[in-house]
Amino acid sequence: MISLPDGPHGAYRRSELVRLLGSDVVRDALDDGTLRPFGRSVLIDARRAITLHTRAAATLLLAGSDVVLTGFTALAVWGCSAAPAGPIHVLMPYHRRMKRRAGVVVHNGSFQGHDIHDVAGLPTMALDFALAEALCRGNRRDGLACADQAFALAAECERAEFRAAVAERIRTRPDPRGRRRARRLLGLATGLAESPPESWTLLLFDDAGLPRPTPQYPIHDLSGREIYRLDFAWPELRVAVEYDGYEAHENRADRDELRDRDLRRRGWIVIRANSTDLSDPSRLLDRIAAAFGARGMAA
Repeated sequence: MISLPDGPHGAYRRSELVRLLGSDVVRDALDDGTLRPFGRSVLIDARRAITLHTRAAATLLLAGSDVVLTGFTALAVWGCSAAPAGPIHVLMPYHRRMKRRAGVVVHNGSFQGHDIHDVAGLPTMALDFALAEALCRGNRRDGLACADQAFALAAECERAEFRAAVAERIRTRPDPRGRRRARRLLGLATGLAESPPESWTLLLFDDAGLPRPTPQYPIHDLSGREIYRLDFAWPELRVAVEYDGYEAHENRADRDELRDRDLRRRGWIVIRANSTDLSDPSRLLDRIAAAFGARGMAA
């Protein structure tokens, strides 16, 4: 197996590889599976063929100049792990066109040079721009989860400014589609969700018309020391929902039961949710309605 030269995340222009290695070596590398074609003019390291960064770099090489990563792809490159791994979203000026290709979504629009950032060696739209695009046009669950992660990337003192920047991107977006829902999703994002399913659970509550709970609500003992942190709480009613993700709660059933028992002694109604409730929320919503009713309030 040949040793490949450095390239942007394992993506290469075919002509550059031929210049560096020779046409025979490149042909052999294609034959033995070391390289794979990504279009006629771009080759990729086969070992990295499915990674997002490699596919993004290859798409940019294939598209040519004046092209930048946007939407969920840009969010993933910025560090939002909740962003879907594919397809690759690129933005190019209106006068540019790219041949239709599976796994690539082309957006045509205008953008300013100062909005383009070099992130991991890839030209990438500004985080607030990319998030506004995802909130307006992408899957709502993925959009909210990415928004929470994007807020978490910023220092707490910078989050209000970042929120305002995203809101302005939404307001001034040339395409008005999705603005209303984007503003609603942005209002739900806090940066406090500890996993994408927690973001999705909050969206579920909002869709059901429930009052918005307080995320990551702290419980203190008599000395003021924080002893618990609740995923979602309606503190006025002392009702809480805890999301049980598999990884976070594996082998913790006994400890969780002791915790819930102590919270009940402190006057809390604790409801546990899991991934099943995200696909069919009726059980969870019924239990929340019952808890609200026990406090004398309709859900």
